[in-house]
Amino acid sequence: MSFAETGQHLHRRLGQILAAPVLRGEHDPLDLVRAAREVQDQSEALMAAAVRQARDAGRTWQQIGDVLGVTRQAVFQRYGKPIDPRTGEVMNTKAIPEASELARTVIDALAHGRWSDVADRFDETMRDRLTEQGLAEAWAYLAGLAGAYEGHGDTEVVRAADFTTTNTLLNFEAGDFVARITFRDDRTIAGLYLLNPDAA
Repeated sequence: MSFAETGQHLHRRLGQILAAPVLRGEHDPLDLVRAAREVQDQSEALMAAAVRQARDAGRTWQQIGDVLGVTRQAVFQRYGKPIDPRTGEVMNTKAIPEASELARTVIDALAHGRWSDVADRFDETMRDRLTEQGLAEAWAYLAGLAGAYEGHGDTEVVRAADFTTTNTLLNFEAGDFVARITFRDDRTIAGLYLLNPDAA
């Protein structure tokens, strides 16, 4: 749908939502939550249409990012339609839906010394390059620098080409690190880095 069509649809739906409690006399608060979620989804569709219209008018990702208060890369990753140079087709830009959960599972296995649980998830390239012993040594190195693992923060998820990459802040007793884990669509691990937050 065009920007105008999306906006008109959203306007009509908002009118229906606001009039519903008056017309029915009573309402289930969960109905309002459902309606607000629908409006949120339609507002996102309106934003996507506005970004497409701005791009069609020759505006840069930097200009759009400035208006939205984010970097040009962030706005491109959210609204861009990258073309795969290998095929000439539009790339899949949707991250694995359960990427945050997958990352937390890997981090939990590392924190509890279940090296084989992590290594079993490696793709072929990772299996050739990182052993269970290597995982144990890396985790021991972090413990030597910053003490015991205490927990983790939220996970950021981004899709690039054929991969979904997660960045999760790891909290140790005397410092923080970032677990960067890259997953293939088949949920195997294609990359695993434990980074200083300044380098992440």
